[in-house]
Amino acid sequence: MAGATVTPGLVVVDKSPGMTSHDVVARVRRLAGTRKVGHAGTLDPMATGVLVLGVDRATRLLGHLMLTEKAYDATLRLGASTTTDDAEGDVVATTSTDGVREDDVRAELARLVGDIEQVPTAVSAIKVDGKRAYARVRDGEQVELKARPVTIHEIVVHEVSLPDVRISVRCSSGTYVRAIARDVGAALGVGGHLTALRRTAVGSFDLTVAHTLDQLSDDLTVLPMADAARSTFPGVDLDDEQAAHVRFGRALHLALPGPGPHAVFAPDGEFLALYEARGEKAKPVAVFV
Repeated sequence: MAGATVTPGLVVVDKSPGMTSHDVVARVRRLAGTRKVGHAGTLDPMATGVLVLGVDRATRLLGHLMLTEKAYDATLRLGASTTTDDAEGDVVATTSTDGVREDDVRAELARLVGDIEQVPTAVSAIKVDGKRAYARVRDGEQVELKARPVTIHEIVVHEVSLPDVRISVRCSSGTYVRAIARDVGAALGVGGHLTALRRTAVGSFDLTVAHTLDQLSDDLTVLPMADAARSTFPGVDLDDEQAAHVRFGRALHLALPGPGPHAVFAPDGEFLALYEARGEKAKPVAVFV
């Protein structure tokens, strides 16, 4: 497949462990025969699972996709804290979990569900005075990040087999599962870190539509922009006259069925743009033709 030319669209990757998100982008660039490849939502090298990439013009769509909700399967290990809040960091403290009860573990996890203020892990990609936090930590600096509002929609506890706890999480973008492990361990007085993380969904894209890089090497599966838009946004089908106005980025006398961006389509099914209601008209958020 190397050097093949593909139409604009999304590639949903099931990332393997040990690779950075940039590694995945570089591989798909070679497979797609274009440098115009970007990704939405970084995954740490240790983590596996869903990574959504945009190819060619679809890179512009990534920033507009409603990829705010994510889902993960994770394993937490209580009784040990690390410099990175995951298994890739150095252990800085250990405590016996003999006095920890399963009910206490479940109760502390339940307290994290809802709208909370979460302090990101120090080795995050958040910029501090123009420099990534993880780069400052790597250079030996002490990094103190401010708490940020996040929403944890659900935490399902599958198994408590101390020191390990297996959970599934549905949360907003910007939530750090590593920080959940750290905070639960701290609340229980024994410390904690993340030992395994698999992202099972990003927005409407889950593992059922994801492919490994080996599978993509044999058959580069690209979800066309029109299909990606229809699966993510409310869709509105236009007539020829309306479609012509959209191509020039004009406002439409069109009542949209709800708030937020709507994907608008030409009569032949071509995805044209994202529009949203502003006053009595529908105005363009982004035009893709």
